[in-house]
Amino acid sequence: MVRKETIAASTVCLFLGACVVGPNYQLPTSSLFNAPESQGSFSSKTKAIVVEAPVSNWWRLYNDQRLGGFVEKALVANTDLRAAEANLERAHALLAEAETARQINGAANFDTSYVQQSAESYLSHTKPPQHEIANTGISITYDLDLFGRIRRGIESATSADEAAVAARDLVRVNVAADTTRAYADICNSGNELNSARRTVRVQKQAIAFTGTLVSSGRAARFDIDRQQGLYAELQSRIPLLEARQRNAAYRLMTLVGEPPEKLDRALLSCKSPLELSSPIAVGDARALLRRRPDVRAAERRLAAATAIIGVETADLYPDVKIGASIGTQGAAPDLFGALTNRFGVGPTISWNINQNVARARIAAAQAQSRADLASFDRAVLTALREIESSLTSYAFSLDRLKNLKDARDRAAKVAKDARELWQGGSTDALTSLEADRSLAAAEQAYAAGQTDVNLNQIAIFLALGGGWEAPSQIDAAEGLAGKGETKDTHSHAG
Repeated sequence: MVRKETIAASTVCLFLGACVVGPNYQLPTSSLFNAPESQGSFSSKTKAIVVEAPVSNWWRLYNDQRLGGFVEKALVANTDLRAAEANLERAHALLAEAETARQINGAANFDTSYVQQSAESYLSHTKPPQHEIANTGISITYDLDLFGRIRRGIESATSADEAAVAARDLVRVNVAADTTRAYADICNSGNELNSARRTVRVQKQAIAFTGTLVSSGRAARFDIDRQQGLYAELQSRIPLLEARQRNAAYRLMTLVGEPPEKLDRALLSCKSPLELSSPIAVGDARALLRRRPDVRAAERRLAAATAIIGVETADLYPDVKIGASIGTQGAAPDLFGALTNRFGVGPTISWNINQNVARARIAAAQAQSRADLASFDRAVLTALREIESSLTSYAFSLDRLKNLKDARDRAAKVAKDARELWQGGSTDALTSLEADRSLAAAEQAYAAGQTDVNLNQIAIFLALGGGWEAPSQIDAAEGLAGKGETKDTHSHAG
C-alpha cells in the first residue's frame, strides 16, 4: 500500500513542479580510494625509478622502431580492441536511447476494415448493414518526469557509457603491453639462443679434447660418454628456446590482427634484449588510481548502480504525463466530418497502489550498489598491489642482473687468463676448456636475467595502466580525483 511519507513527498513534488528522488552519487569517504595509503608515494620505488608523470607511448623508451610499428598497428587492428570499440558504440547507442525518454513522443496510426456488427450484441434481430470503417490520428505525449525517473536513467546510462570507455582503455593498455611482451620474447629468446649455442660449441670442444685424451691413454673411455651426455643435455635446451621464439612471433602476429602464416622470418633475427633509454617514470599512488582504466570503470559502474536506485525509487510515486491527440474515426465515407472528428488534451496520471514490488527492487538496487562499492575497493587494492609487486620484482631483478653481469665479467677474465696460460705452456688445455665452459654458463645465466628484467619492466608499464592515451583522455581520468572528496553514496535528494 502507499505509505503516508510517499504521499507527502508526492504532494510536495507536484506542488514544486519537479524533484529527483534517490541518492545523489558521491564516492563514499569510506572508500579505499580515499585512504591516505592510496594517495602517497610507492613504498617499493628504487633509485632506478624516477617518480614523475608517466610518459606517453612508453614503448618508445626502448628506441625500437619495429616495436613501435607493431604496437601502433595492434592499437588499430587487434581483435579484442575491435570488440571493445563495438561494445563502446553499443554503450553510446544505449545512452542515446535513454536520452530520448526526455523528448516529446509522438505516434500516428491508420487502420481500416470492412465489418459487420453482431446484431445480437445490440439485442437486435435485424441483420446490420456491412460497411467500411476507418480510424486515423496523431497523438503526442510528454513525460513531466516529476520524480526524476528519466533523469536518473540517463545518469545511469551516462555512467555506464563512461565505464565502457574505461573498459576500452583497459583493452588498449593490455594490447600495448602484450604486443611489447611478445616482441620482447622474440628478442630475448634469440639472445638466450645465442648463449645456449655458445655453450654447446664449448661442449663439442670438450668432447674432442676428451677423445684425444682417451686415444693417448690419459682418460677412461667413459669420460667421452659423460661428455657426450652433457652435450645432449645442453643441446636439448635449444629446441625449447626456438619454439618459444617462434610461438612469441605467432602471438605477435595475432595481436596485430594478422594470421601466423604472415610471419616475417626476418623478425626471428632479433638477438638483442630491449633496453630502456631512460628510467621508468611511475608517478604516485593518487595518479595511478586516476589513470588505471579498471579503477575508473569500477567507479563508473558504482555511479551507474547508484543512479538505478533513483530509477527504482521513482516507481513509488505517480507517473504524470501530458498528451494531446487528434484524429477521425467512423465510416470511411464520413471521415473528417463533424461526426467523426475527435481530439483530446490533458494529463495522464498512473500510480501503482501496491508498492511492494517497487520497494523490493529498491532493496535489490541498494544491494547492487554495495557490491559495486566492494568491487571498486577491490580494483583499488589490485592496482596498488600490482604496482608494488612489479616495482619490487623489477628492483630485485636489477640487483640480480648486476650480480650476473659481475659473474659473467669475472668468468670472461678467468677464461682469458686461462687461455693465455695454456698458450704459454703454463697450464693444460683442460683448465682453459673448463674456464670457457664456466664463461658460457655465466653468459647463459646473464641472458636469462636480461629476459627477467624486460618482463618486469613491461609488468610495471602494465600496472601503471596508461602511457598510450591522448592528453584529453588523461584529463578525463583525472576527474576521479575530485570524486573522492565527497560524502556518502546514499545521501538522498528530496
